[in-house]
Amino acid sequence: MISVSIIVPCYNEERTIHLLLEALVEQDYPLEEMEVIIADGLSTDQTRDEIDRFRNNHSKLSVKVIDNEKRTIPAGLNKAISNATGNFIIRLDAHSMPERDYISNCVKDLTDGLGENVGGIWMIRASGTNIWARSIAVAASHRLGVGDASYRYAEKSGYVDTVPFGAFKRNLIKEIGPFDETLLTNEDYEFNARIRKNGGKIWLDPSIRSTYFARSTIAELAQQYWRYGYWKARMLRRYPRTLRWRQLLPPAFVLSLILFGILALVIPLTKWIIILELTIYILALVIAGIKTALAKGDIGLLIGVPVAIATMHITWGSAFLWSMLQQLVAGRNNG
Repeated sequence: MISVSIIVPCYNEERTIHLLLEALVEQDYPLEEMEVIIADGLSTDQTRDEIDRFRNNHSKLSVKVIDNEKRTIPAGLNKAISNATGNFIIRLDAHSMPERDYISNCVKDLTDGLGENVGGIWMIRASGTNIWARSIAVAASHRLGVGDASYRYAEKSGYVDTVPFGAFKRNLIKEIGPFDETLLTNEDYEFNARIRKNGGKIWLDPSIRSTYFARSTIAELAQQYWRYGYWKARMLRRYPRTLRWRQLLPPAFVLSLILFGILALVIPLTKWIIILELTIYILALVIAGIKTALAKGDIGLLIGVPVAIATMHITWGSAFLWSMLQQLVAGRNNG
């Protein structure tokens, strides 16, 4: 009898999908009680071939592939849930590797009633060996880059605003509804916001651990954080109280550079404010680069980490502001 349904949204993940499946078949939870449902956004690479190869070699683990014609993460999650049969729903990503006790720890916390949605921490791993891949992996878990996102480095269990991936009981969907398909990113944060609004709790357990493969290039990182910032602003329109200080800083920084830059055209002395602001910011990045380079014995991080963190801040902040501006203009036109 299936008790756990593992849902995985997927698109063109030929490099990592087999790592996820191999980690799942090694779980200490009974394989006959697990099913994996992969909602594939009609991948154009060898993703499905990789899945077929795995299924041919591991018949004990049920792995189903369903088409996600909409090719969005929330649509894939909802379609996978509609095809799930387990009492427990555990979300994972195609570029992640859960630890051997991941499933059992999720089920235990849910059974113990610790939270309506439970999750753990990411152990960020580089997707390549070049300087940028290594630097992005470090930046993705650095406090200067992600602020107080506790799921990146937490050591103690506790209640939080959100968790990566997440595990919950199937009947939760009946209580609060499915993932919001109008949000192409931040659907998990919005889902958790609804849980909290409904009186539920989100539990972070550091014993629930998974490896997450970070983006491999600065361009991919910029695209990722542009999506994060853009859709975060859309979500905040519905849940303004979910805004946290770490999310406000990047757009505030970008906005200050724009405003002071405009003022500098009229008031020349204003340029010194920009110079001071940039000097402090660059100094903080340099210090972060030096510390990580020394700690990890990797001289490449000296340059790579500051560039990666700056990319995260500037693209996230710019996308957030652009999304807010679009919403403001749309609101006035509709009014």
